[in-house]
Amino acid sequence: MVTEVRPPRRDEMAAYYRTLPFANGMPSWEPADAAWHGGPEPWPPQRAPADADQLEELAAADTADESFHPIAAFADGRCVGASGTISFEVTVPGGGTVSMAGVTSTGVIATHRRRGCLRRMMQAMFDAALERGEPLAMLSASEGRIYGRFGFSPATYRTRWELARHEAALLPSAPDPGSLELIGAADAKKAWPRVHASVRAHRVGELSPLPGRWDGLSDEADGTNGPLRFLVHRDQRGDVDGIAHFRLPWSPTADRAGTLVVEALEAMNPAAYRALWGLLIDFDLTKTVVAPARPRDEPLRWMLTNPRAMRVTRQTDNLWARLLDVPRALTQRSYLTPGELRFTIDDDRMCPGNNGTWHLRADDAVVTCLPTDEPADLIVALAALSTLYFGGMSAHDLAYAGHLTQHTEGAIGQLARMFRADSEPHNTFGF
Repeated sequence: MVTEVRPPRRDEMAAYYRTLPFANGMPSWEPADAAWHGGPEPWPPQRAPADADQLEELAAADTADESFHPIAAFADGRCVGASGTISFEVTVPGGGTVSMAGVTSTGVIATHRRRGCLRRMMQAMFDAALERGEPLAMLSASEGRIYGRFGFSPATYRTRWELARHEAALLPSAPDPGSLELIGAADAKKAWPRVHASVRAHRVGELSPLPGRWDGLSDEADGTNGPLRFLVHRDQRGDVDGIAHFRLPWSPTADRAGTLVVEALEAMNPAAYRALWGLLIDFDLTKTVVAPARPRDEPLRWMLTNPRAMRVTRQTDNLWARLLDVPRALTQRSYLTPGELRFTIDDDRMCPGNNGTWHLRADDAVVTCLPTDEPADLIVALAALSTLYFGGMSAHDLAYAGHLTQHTEGAIGQLARMFRADSEPHNTFGF
């Protein structure tokens, strides 16, 4: 029986970590092909359990990090469940940012599952996030069936694609006004913050980087994977406006030999984007390019003479979203089409302040969302509204699946037009 849910004390942090899959060497992802993994196998091997020194290093770093908020469940004084949130800023439609609680590293030991432990930790994290003024929570769902019952629903997606070098011809274009350069890890660490900040300003779903986000970049080899290589694009002034990491891993089999894995690529403009990909998809002594964790709407496809040459080999949801404060969250994003809707939420058991009928009005830059006694145009499940929030989901599909109920003719179409974003939401790293 769980007797207490609270933040762990400093002297309880080692026990806290031992409850988490990543620290104790247990599986942390369901056995399915991982779109974030660039290797030929479905997912990377499990890590070895952390030793006492490693647990102490984790505790020292986390307790000094004001953005990290751990929570633990105790049964008769013993830690049996653990989770936590990290405070982020996430870009929303319109280019603004919203404070977000990123739920991370969640685990309940096998002997105490199915006892409501996870629900109590989730409730505690939701309550704490609301107290910090974070109207939104997000997470990477290690197992697809777990988190829907807490109001989460997929919001961003990622794909892993492959491209044979002999098929990788680019359409003609104007000459590149900039230049490409291979650099070392030290220079890559300096270039990344500027590039990421520019991309994040207009990419819906992108996250603010945590301190030390790129400190782990290295020129050293990683076993048979070989070292990371760093490629940058410079504009006419010599400023970096695009960067990519790639690797040329060794393969014991002929069918995977000559593979180039692009682990990250971001560009501040189309010219830099095209130039980076132009080199990487035609790299000497390679046969295949693999790019994991890429957006579903990768523009490179439309730069190829044969768009069909880019083959998606894996696809999965990435971050799931959950609105904690509906009116505050809805007024912090913008809407593609001005308009108004009255909608009812009646299924939020964990944040009951969201239940009721709301009048959303978007008039250019002014957005309001207020309670109303007027009849609702539609009923919206909290999870459906959460997935619509980032603009990448079809309101018509959700209605067809039974997550939206229309009372006023045309309300589903109005919802679809207002909430849709120009480009699909995507984020480049998890937590």
